[in-house]
Formats: sequence, structure tokens, C-alpha cells
Amino acid sequence: MTTQVQVGTVPGGRATTLVRRRGVWRQGVEVFLQNRLAVVGLVIVVALVAFCFLGPLVHRTDQVHTDLSTSYIPPGPGYPLGTDGLGYDQLGRMMLGGQTSITVGVLAGVFATFIGTLWGAIAGFAGGWVDSLMMRVVDALMSIPALFLFMLMATIVTPSVPLLIIIIGAFAWLGPARLVRGETLSLRSREYILAMRGMGGTSGRAIRTHIVRNAIGTVIVNATFQVADAVLYVAYLSFLGLGVPPPAANWGGMLSTGLTDAYSGNWWLIFPPGIAIILIVLAFNFIGDGLRDVFEVRLRRR
Repeated sequence: MTTQVQVGTVPGGRATTLVRRRGVWRQGVEVFLQNRLAVVGLVIVVALVAFCFLGPLVHRTDQVHTDLSTSYIPPGPGYPLGTDGLGYDQLGRMMLGGQTSITVGVLAGVFATFIGTLWGAIAGFAGGWVDSLMMRVVDALMSIPALFLFMLMATIVTPSVPLLIIIIGAFAWLGPARLVRGETLSLRSREYILAMRGMGGTSGRAIRTHIVRNAIGTVIVNATFQVADAVLYVAYLSFLGLGVPPPAANWGGMLSTGLTDAYSGNWWLIFPPGIAIILIVLAFNFIGDGLRDVFEVRLRRR
């Protein structure tokens, strides 16, 4: 604990602040590790990322050219997960599809969280007619089913990884915006913000220095859920045939193809992508629960 650390000859100085920060980080790690599901989720995410991005270095396959002579081979020697109707090795296809799903999910979740945090902080801090106008925009967009908006945009433009990130992030920010706006309404009347405004501080400085920083715990926890939702949105669009075009792949598109082929007896094509989607979504939700415990003040001060 921090009480056992020698600070030096300058009481209350920089060394004391450094030790206290280390104590807070250490306590946060301990709280996170006490949540076993959060640890399991972190292990799953690390394992899936290593599988998708490092696996192709070990298991090299051709995911560009088709080979109908090796189509629909069941799992066995040489093809651990079998092959699909175009002769693609399913294990290598899972790695390639995972790269797309994880990349789009993480970047779209971060993009949506950034936009939602900025929008909600400005609306909550400004108040008045600005808050009313900005939140009416959010309410109007939330009244439209998100999947319908994604499908509409995906049919207008040709889907690609950058476009999927922009499309999903551009409509997934509504939830974070409302959440951060509520946090901002409770923070803007605090004494330290009123004192800063009284000393001539600007609204931008108040949002950057105090509002966003004090709401960072809520933002980080929500970001993990946004990533999980983005992975599901990618799977939805790809399942409906609106994902990235071949030869690119993602788990949602593989699940859609596998469901069709499963009726023909090719059962091995449906389980791997389905299990991978379930694991990655559950893992990010578990991590979010663990981070919520870490940022919970009552748990940090126990």
C-alpha cells in the first residue's frame, strides 16, 4: 500500500503525488482482477486478437484465389476447420474475417464514443436552448431503428472497412451522447467549475479540463459496450449481404454463408463464426463490467 512507501524529504511534493497515483492504479488493477468474468473477457479478447492478427503468420493460406477442387472438405488433416464452397480454408478465413470484424468494431466504437462524448458534454454544459436543440436531434435520430439506417447507408454506397467504420460510428454515438449529457448536468454546478468560471475560465476549458476528465470513467466503460455493439452491427449488415465485398471476409458474412450451406449438410461452416461473434461480444461486455467496478468510487475507497 502507499502508506509503506518512503516519499522523500519534500512532504506534499511531486513524489507524494506520484506515489498516490501509483496507489490508485494499483488499487484499480486489484479491483479489476477481483472480477473473474472481466479477467476471462480480457483473456478472450487478447486470444482472439492474437489469433486473427498473428495467426496468419503461422497458418498461411490463400484467401484470394478460389479452388473448387477443394470445396466442402470436412474438418480433418490439412484443414482443421474444413473448407467452404469456394475452396477457402476455413481456419484462414476465420483469421481474415476476424481482422475485419475486430478492426471495424473497435474503431467504430471509439469513433462513436468520441462524437457522443463531445456532443453530450457541449449540450449539457451549455444548457438552455442549445441543450434542447442538440438533444432533440439525438431524440429524432434515436426514434429511427439503427439497423434501418445502417442498411440504408450500406445500400447507397459500396461497403468497405473505412466506410463501415464511418457509417456505424456516425449513428452509434446517440447513446453515449445522452449518457455524457447526464453526467455533465451533474458536474457543471460543482464548486470547482463555478470557481474556474469566476476566475475567467472559458467554457471550452471547463469542458476539456473538468467535464470530460471527471466523466472519463463513464466514457471508458461505455466505450467497451460500444465496441461490442459495433461488432454486432457488422455481423448484422454482413448477414444481410451488406458487408465488405469478396475476397474480403468478416464473421457475419461467414455466418450467413454457413447458415445456407448447413442445410446441405456442411455443418462445420456455421459454428466457428457464430461462436467467435458470441465470444467477442461477451468478452467486451465482461471487460466493461470490470472497468465499471474500477471506476466506481465506493469500490476504490473501500
